[in-house]
Amino acid sequence: ESHVQPIYQPYLTTCQGHRVCSTYRTLYRVAYRQAYRQLPEPVASCCPGWSRVNSHALSCNKALCWVPCQNGGTCAFPGRCACPPGWTGRACQTDVDECANQSHGCSQLCINTAGSYHCACHNGFILTADNKECQPLVPEPGMDPFSQAGPSSEMREEMNDLRSRVEALEEKLQLVLAPFHNLMPSAPEDVGADPISRLSHSLQQLDRIDSLSEQISFLEERLETCKCLEKA
Repeated sequence: ESHVQPIYQPYLTTCQGHRVCSTYRTLYRVAYRQAYRQLPEPVASCCPGWSRVNSHALSCNKALCWVPCQNGGTCAFPGRCACPPGWTGRACQTDVDECANQSHGCSQLCINTAGSYHCACHNGFILTADNKECQPLVPEPGMDPFSQAGPSSEMREEMNDLRSRVEALEEKLQLVLAPFHNLMPSAPEDVGADPISRLSHSLQQLDRIDSLSEQISFLEERLETCKCLEKA
């Protein structure tokens, strides 16, 4: 920039008494100098939905969400939140039901919770170390394994045993009644007319009653055993 610079120039002159005096005069000239000043940087406005991280940043890289993000979400796009696992929605306000599909990995039961889920097992089972698989409970020492380990298989075996007993009883009945078959009338409606027929019919009914009584007694024993196990 230019400025006026004073110049002091000395010279000699005649004073009173014919003396020589020294004095000066001021001259002015135009001079130039360098001047420094800080100018404000031009700041461009951001697009709608975006802002700057701070006043010193130049780029508009901060998204704005008009509804605050919930449940740990962060604003990733104008009006849209990036949600953590277990939450969804524009503001991460909706819980994801992980149990609604088969991707949860639970072998038996899936229980949904807010933002998460956990696995559970049916009665008689316990979760393994991975908290997903279920394994049968190990019976305590001294306890009847029937109460913990598969009563259905034991009942199935007992049913087969009962069926075998009934078949054996029926075979024995046929052998006992075989001599009476030749003496019985040919017509089934005459069963009550002949004494031998009535005897054969009575023996057959008696043997069936004994077979049913044996089955009922055996089932009652099993029922009492189940009641004792439940009380224990």
